[in-house]
Amino acid sequence: MKFVVLACLLAVAAARPDKDATIVVDERTDNGDGNFFYNVQTSNGIESSKTGTPGAEGQSNFQGSFRFPLEDGTFAEVRFVANEFGYQPESDLLPVGPEIPEHVYELLRIAEEQRAAGITFDRK
Repeated sequence: MKFVVLACLLAVAAARPDKDATIVVDERTDNGDGNFFYNVQTSNGIESSKTGTPGAEGQSNFQGSFRFPLEDGTFAEVRFVANEFGYQPESDLLPVGPEIPEHVYELLRIAEEQRAAGITFDRK
């Protein structure tokens, strides 16, 4: 686990070399039962934090964020949850698909009515 965290931080740091960067915050807690927390910050603005808890289905659940400076002086930030529903990142930098057209909602409503009425179609 610690190796994965270190590898992620190194990958981010390699994307924007700063040979003088130092770790300014390094907080870690691991209870040994699947509950953990870490927070790492560097002098060049890279930050990463994650909280972990045991999941109901035997998996590890995570939530956290990471951020790093961009070339224009702003920061990229990603917040995430990883649990039994998969990895769910959120960021203004991630692309967003088009809106679902209104007629699709109408078709879904009709399909639900047909299922409720017991209507089925052959799948060949």
